[in-house]
Amino acid sequence: MSVRVGQNAPEFTLQGLVDEQIKEVSLDDFKGKWVVLFFYPLDFTFICPTEITEFSKRDSEFKALSAQVLGISVDSVFSHKAWLKELGKINFPWLSDMTKEVSRKYCVLIEDRGIALRGTFIIDPEGKVKYQLVHDLGVGRSVEEVLRVLKALQTGELCPVEWKPGKKTLGKA
Repeated sequence: MSVRVGQNAPEFTLQGLVDEQIKEVSLDDFKGKWVVLFFYPLDFTFICPTEITEFSKRDSEFKALSAQVLGISVDSVFSHKAWLKELGKINFPWLSDMTKEVSRKYCVLIEDRGIALRGTFIIDPEGKVKYQLVHDLGVGRSVEEVLRVLKALQTGELCPVEWKPGKKTLGKA
């Protein structure tokens, strides 16, 4: 199965940390909301904490846009919980894909290494993938750009290059 923009996002249910408690979290729990789903390679690494803490710091901005952030790695919930001692509180559900099934469904798994690429997916309230970006392990993503794209998608209009909120769109398609 491959993920494509315009198609339904692959469903999943995973264990994760929600307010530091271990809970089951399903994509279906967020029907009717925008979802920003991001995959990262591993806990206790170099770039990943910068991304996780930036998404966490900016979580209220996503919530103000009726969007739920979900972070996923192939680590266990116990690894996530241990890492909280270094990272501090994380404001979004932080999920464990130990079986690597979800990373495979979203086509971000590096099979021979058993870790995920840095994948970012924006899913609309109807469960359709509206944006995807997958890139190499050595470069962290821009949370600012994820917010910009989410806002652009929410206009429902054509947004030109370098569009930012408050700038003119090109109208409806």
